Amino acid sequence: MLNDFLKDMEKKIYQIKITLNGTRPLIWRRILTNAHILLVDFHRILQTTMGWTNSHLHAFIDGSMEYAPVEFEVDGALNSRTVHLNEIMDEDNPQIVYEYDFGDGWEHTLLLEKVLPADNQQQIPVCIGGKRNCPPEDVGGIWGYGDMLKILKKPGHKEYHSYIEWLGGEFDPDYFNMDEINEQLKRKGYGCIWL
Repeated sequence: MLNDFLKDMEKKIYQIKITLNGTRPLIWRRILTNAHILLVDFHRILQTTMGWTNSHLHAFIDGSMEYAPVEFEVDGALNSRTVHLNEIMDEDNPQIVYEYDFGDGWEHTLLLEKVLPADNQQQIPVCIGGKRNCPPEDVGGIWGYGDMLKILKKPGHKEYHSYIEWLGGEFDPDYFNMDEINEQLKRKGYGCIWL
């Protein structure tokens, strides 16, 4: 009986809303993913879906524990290479935190919106919604990102050209391309750059 329950859970699909905390207007994504995916692989899906480049450390927090790859040496964290998403997130605990880049402190709220039956006809993982562009790496967290957006609205600002050069050209904070994300998610490692 327990084995049947566990096998059934392995086949479930989670609909999760990812919100980048502190952003106004909100930067968010909605995805479908296997409930039984290892956290280390779920991290790759989040990186691709949000638009991050996997250049920094990360951790998951379920309210009582942290989970990170053992090689990160995060004090007290359990190894995310051995923990499945449905072990820390379910209908009884529908919200967890994903932190990326401990220096910039990008915290994401992950909210389990629905548990769905497996669908062999649909690409999984898949992004099914979202808004706005991901901030650039190393911009200085939510405050640095806010400062950057203010400066980019003022071409006469003394730092405008240095930001444009650093960004490699224009930056559109409203850009979001779900088709592009889903093409990347089909690739090896879910399209995540793995350094």
